[in-house]
Amino acid sequence: MTTVPGILVLERLRAAPLRRKPFDFVVIEDFVAASAIPTLVAEFPAVGGHGSYPLDLTSCGPAFAALAAELEGEALRAAIEDKFGVDLAGRPTIITLRGYSDGKDGRIHTDSVTKIVTLLLYLNPEWREEGGRLRLLRGPDDIDDYAAEIAPQAGAMVAFRRSDRSFHGHRAHVGPRRVVQLNWVTDQRVADREMRRHDWSARLKALNPFA
Repeated sequence: MTTVPGILVLERLRAAPLRRKPFDFVVIEDFVAASAIPTLVAEFPAVGGHGSYPLDLTSCGPAFAALAAELEGEALRAAIEDKFGVDLAGRPTIITLRGYSDGKDGRIHTDSVTKIVTLLLYLNPEWREEGGRLRLLRGPDDIDDYAAEIAPQAGAMVAFRRSDRSFHGHRAHVGPRRVVQLNWVTDQRVADREMRRHDWSARLKALNPFA
C-alpha cells in the first residue's frame, strides 16, 4: 500500500524526546512538510486583531483546511497519546488562531484546568525579533528562567501536557505573530463554552478592533 505524505510529519513527533522538567513537553522545529509551508503561510486566515479566533469563524483555503483535518485526525491524536502517556479517546478538540500580538500577550500562565494537552503550531515566514519567542518556564515569576525557548518560525511546533507547573509565556511583541492552537479538552461542554467565548470575543473585536 502506498502511503500518501501528509502535511504534518508525524515521524518527527514520534522520534522527538519527551522532556519532563519542568513539565512534560516536546518541541519540533520542522513539524510541517517543507513543501507545504509556503501555501499554508499564504492561506493563513485573516484575523482582525489580537486575541484568539475560532478557526470555524474564519475563511480558509484548501491547504489550510487539510491542515486542520490532520490536526484533528486520529493519527495525530494517537501520536500525542503515545508521547505523553495520556488517553484522549473521546476528548473534544478546539482549534483557534492568533495572528497579531498587541504587546500585552505572552503573560505567564499555565492554561486552564479544562485543557489536557496544548499544541502550538507556528506559521510565520521568519522570526528575527527577540520578543514573541515562546518560553517554557521553571516557575510563575521570571520570564527569563526558562527550560526551552521556541522561535515561532513556520513549521515549528510545541506540545505540552497542561499541569499546575506548565508555566509559559513570551516577551512583549507588537505585530504579526501567527500561531495555530490545538487543544484537547475535558468534555464537550467545555469545548462548546470555549467556542462561544471565543466567538463573542471575536465579534467584539470586529466591532472595535482597537479594544
